[in-house]
Amino acid sequence: MSTETTFDPALWKTITEQAWLAMHLPESIGGLGLGLVELAVVAEETSRACMPGPFLSSLWATTLLARLNKPALTSAYLNSLIEGNMKATVALLESDSEWDPHQVQLGLKKNLHGWQINGKKTFVLDGAAADLFLCIVRKDEELAVVAIPKATATLAPLPVIDATRKLYEVSFNNVPIREEQILAAGRSAREALEYSTLVATLVVCAETVGAIQWVLEATVEYAKTRQQFGKIIGSFQAVQHQCADMLLYTESARAATRFAAWALTAGIPEASKALSVAKAYCSDMGREVCNHGVQVHGGIGFTWEHDLHLYLKRVTLNQFLFGDAVYHREKIARAILD
Repeated sequence: MSTETTFDPALWKTITEQAWLAMHLPESIGGLGLGLVELAVVAEETSRACMPGPFLSSLWATTLLARLNKPALTSAYLNSLIEGNMKATVALLESDSEWDPHQVQLGLKKNLHGWQINGKKTFVLDGAAADLFLCIVRKDEELAVVAIPKATATLAPLPVIDATRKLYEVSFNNVPIREEQILAAGRSAREALEYSTLVATLVVCAETVGAIQWVLEATVEYAKTRQQFGKIIGSFQAVQHQCADMLLYTESARAATRFAAWALTAGIPEASKALSVAKAYCSDMGREVCNHGVQVHGGIGFTWEHDLHLYLKRVTLNQFLFGDAVYHREKIARAILD
């Protein structure tokens, strides 16, 4: 947490050797050919350990590159990511935008030598750890995906509650863009971005489940040993009720997440709605589980002496990544009305 990037080369080597970034990708492009249910299981376990580093951001970028289905332009990047020789992130958000890609305003400008980009992206996941930015911009009013090396950008760290997951503002000051850096534009770029964002949202849901599973287990164990008034606090009905609620919320969040993972893998029409249900529920109930955990732990639950604060902060940031509960309830409502 105390480092600028939260990046551990030895840990990253282990992750990439097991092909975690590509486990859901087809074998034909270097993946393991598994589904999103398996990816959700892995993501849940990484968050149970509150794993630091650019796993989420690189997974988002890897999925986006694979979904573009333009091997002539993307294979070099994709292979480097899968093999662990490169880390990448997606630069989507701007100062006045939400997670909806249609709100992207930053555009490419034509010049005598090709294109250039001048502007900022904000809340970029793991910006300092990334070697490559997949920047979402406008090209002739169409959405486009542009590959920009980190060396050409200026980074500024943003204050963030979860120190295991860094956020950055990334500035591009008249950066020249070659034609081959524009990986896709129009429908192919939009559809690839939408799908990869769904996958990243699923991973955040699974991460929340893993974090609150740890909070549940730690809280129950604490309730079995901590004594007040000469009794184990787990014998008090008020504490038992909170632990029972935590179990209910955790298992329900896991069920919603696993169903969304299956729905996306199966390609059913309701998959996007199922994911929004999971994200809204995980956002709300993740907060509730952590609140109960802090209450049962009492004073030590507020201190850095106990690891509970790490999971509380992870869950709090996850509430807002890829849209909070309100954002996803609005998506569900619009889908129903349509």
